Amino acid sequence: MTRSTRDIICVEDVVKDFRPGFGLRRKRVLHGVSFVVREGEIFGFVGPNGAGKTTMLKVLMDLIRPTSGRASILGSDVSETEFRHQVGFLPENPYFYPFLTAREILTFYAKLSGMAEPTRSQRVAGVIEWVGLEHAADARLKTYSKGMLQRVGIAQSLVHDPIVVFLDEPMSGLDPLGRKEIRDIILRLKAEGKTVFMNTHILTDVEMICDRVAIIVEGQIRYQGTVENFLEDDDMRSDVVLSHLPADLGVRLDEDFDARIQGVGDRIEIHLRDKDVSRLLEMALAEGAEVVSVTQRRISLESIFLETVAKSREGSSNR
Repeated sequence: MTRSTRDIICVEDVVKDFRPGFGLRRKRVLHGVSFVVREGEIFGFVGPNGAGKTTMLKVLMDLIRPTSGRASILGSDVSETEFRHQVGFLPENPYFYPFLTAREILTFYAKLSGMAEPTRSQRVAGVIEWVGLEHAADARLKTYSKGMLQRVGIAQSLVHDPIVVFLDEPMSGLDPLGRKEIRDIILRLKAEGKTVFMNTHILTDVEMICDRVAIIVEGQIRYQGTVENFLEDDDMRSDVVLSHLPADLGVRLDEDFDARIQGVGDRIEIHLRDKDVSRLLEMALAEGAEVVSVTQRRISLESIFLETVAKSREGSSNR
């Protein structure tokens, strides 16, 4: 199956300045932000607090206008309105009338979207089932847990059957079970062919379900792409465990390789760059050592994120 490469969301050199107060100098929050989100993918937009994530999302939702640059969704500038019926949006802290039921609130949103009967009732029933709330569809929202309210929020963003869905911190405040339920829903969105833009700070969830990520730090995109392609090949590392080494081999390995070596007795563990593994094994086997294991170290999004933020802050302090 050939995957489409059509760009659903395009952000080009977006700059956003705010004036904190009367008479104060403008503060730049977004510094020429550019990224694309492709059709049918789950895109994670991550960054520390104050990085500009919410500001960027507000630009995409046309809640604020950029100082300069351009943002488009489905080929239309975000300032236009005709394409809006193709967009679903879950804000970070949605408010629902607590005295209404899930069925009533979703019917209300379906009416707002212009959906007529009998399609409206069928669609509401469908999204209630879709997010797993059939058992509580007619219970008042004030009786709902945080996870159930999040599912209502996702349901309202889907009730008009949009093409692209924006989710602002969809896992925030949920327990592990609730997060799994929301992850499953997001993966189902992808399976349905929808494009998902997820603004979040929960890195493990991003790593588990996102196709690509953009890391924003201090209003600038520091990385955009897949987790696997983030580090250069030279930075990938492996752990090699050797045993039955000649007495002086450990010392020579320490001298010949940019590696960290630790061990007990005749067994040592060597942490080194991937590109040096073959040469290390060739040398060790030639000396009569035994190879116990070779393990490529798994790169986590958290380590990537922390390294990116640290480099950015180090660069800022040096300016």
